[in-house]
Amino acid sequence: MANLGTTHRIPASSKTSSPTTNTSEPKGPNEKPYADFKFYCPINIPLTAEAAASRIIRNLGNLGLYYTLFIWIILFITLIPCRKVSLILLVIMTYVTTLYCLLLRACPNSVLLHRIIDKRIIFSLLFIATAIQLILTGAGIHFAVTMTSSVPVVLLHAVLWASSCEFAYETEEGSRKEELAPLTSDHNDIEAQNSDVV
Repeated sequence: MANLGTTHRIPASSKTSSPTTNTSEPKGPNEKPYADFKFYCPINIPLTAEAAASRIIRNLGNLGLYYTLFIWIILFITLIPCRKVSLILLVIMTYVTTLYCLLLRACPNSVLLHRIIDKRIIFSLLFIATAIQLILTGAGIHFAVTMTSSVPVVLLHAVLWASSCEFAYETEEGSRKEELAPLTSDHNDIEAQNSDVV
C-alpha cells in the first residue's frame, strides 16, 4: 500500500544496455549506398574515319563558341606584351562580332538575318578581316603561331568528345528519360522541337 501511486526510478547504471548498432552500415543486406551512381566519360576514340569526321562537324557546330574563345584568349595573351595596336584592333573586331551575335539573338524571327544572310559567311568575313588587320599591324607571326598551336588542340578535342548534347539521365520518380538541352542551338532546331511538342 505504501507504493500506491508512486513510481520507482531505475538508476541509469542498472539499465540493461542494448547492443550497439553502427549507423554507418546499411540497414539491410540488399541496400547498396551507391547503386544509382553511374560514371560517364564523354571522351573516347571513334572507330572509323567517317565517325571521326561526323563527330568533328557536330562538335564544331555545337562547341564552336568555346573553341573560338579558347583561340581568342591565347591570341589575346600573346599580343599583350608588345603589340598594343593589334590588341586594340582585336578588341574592336570582338566587339563587332558580339554586336552581330546580339542582333541575331534580338531578332530570332528575322528572315533576312537567319535565312537570306548565312551567319557562317558573316563569321568567316569577320575572321578574315581580323586576320588581315593583325597581319597589317605586324602581328602576323603571333597570329600564325597561335593558330598552328591551338587548332590541333581544338581538332583533337572535337574528335575525342563523344557527345556534346546527347546526355540523358533518369529521374528519381521513374524510369522516364529526359535529355539536357545543348548550350547552343540553331533557330531551325528550336522550330523543329516546337513542332514536335505541338
